[in-house]
Amino acid sequence: MSNTDYTIPQDGKVMACLDTSIYADSVIDYAAWASARLDAALVCLHVLDRETSGAVSADYSGNIGVDTQSALLEELAELDAQRSRLAMQQGRALLERATERAAKAGAREPESLQRHGTLVETATQLEQDVRLFVIGKRGESVDFGKGHLGANLERTVRAVHRPLLVASRRFRPVRSFAIAYDGSDTSRKCVAMVCQSPLLHGLDCHLIVAGSEDGPMRDRLERACRELEAAGYAPQVVVRPGNAEDVIAEQVELFDIDLLVMGAYGHSRIRHLIVGSTTTAVLQNCTIPVLLLR
Repeated sequence: MSNTDYTIPQDGKVMACLDTSIYADSVIDYAAWASARLDAALVCLHVLDRETSGAVSADYSGNIGVDTQSALLEELAELDAQRSRLAMQQGRALLERATERAAKAGAREPESLQRHGTLVETATQLEQDVRLFVIGKRGESVDFGKGHLGANLERTVRAVHRPLLVASRRFRPVRSFAIAYDGSDTSRKCVAMVCQSPLLHGLDCHLIVAGSEDGPMRDRLERACRELEAAGYAPQVVVRPGNAEDVIAEQVELFDIDLLVMGAYGHSRIRHLIVGSTTTAVLQNCTIPVLLLR
């Protein structure tokens, strides 16, 4: 695979995927941060899901008289139209607030975009002009008590082919980052993409390895360090035995890391939805933003 297969696009926009969840402000703030770091224009996107913004109400009118049925259907249609208008107005207000907040945070040329459809459909249609997507870990309808990830996040990770920054609930300045490194093709690509992009330049860099650096891992780790050093980083390497998600969580807390970089998929040849993987476990438990690379 050539470098051009996984280089972060050098043109294109940062796209903040917004809904009315409590992650909205954090998504805007991290998108504004990325926009300034990349010197890329920012687009605040809100998608009016067909299922929620204009869904047809359940029709139980078949059991009533013709005249009553007709009146009821008209009333239901008007109710659906009102819901759709309210959803659109709410989305516009969200986008207006988002662009104002992003501009104050230093984003370059923030603009807004509202679409009908689904987030996944919209993201895949627009990704050719996108350099980085920013999305919240959970959306409007997720059960926070159970620690579930948002369905939009899982579907978007699988669908798009651009880097995706998963925002934590609250923004904090990014001064350091860690790469979750396992020697796989995916993690080696993560190192290459970090080296090629200005997004993280000048920040403290850590490489976290769960396992042992014996054998082939030692050579791969040394190669990763050389690449990072050539790009101007001074990587601090941490190798600890144990389960990957546990080791990553421990080291992120120990070194007070501000952002985690990892592959959206592991080294399995089967590209499945991220559910059940190390990536999912880290996303569920991590309290800092995660930059997912493919």
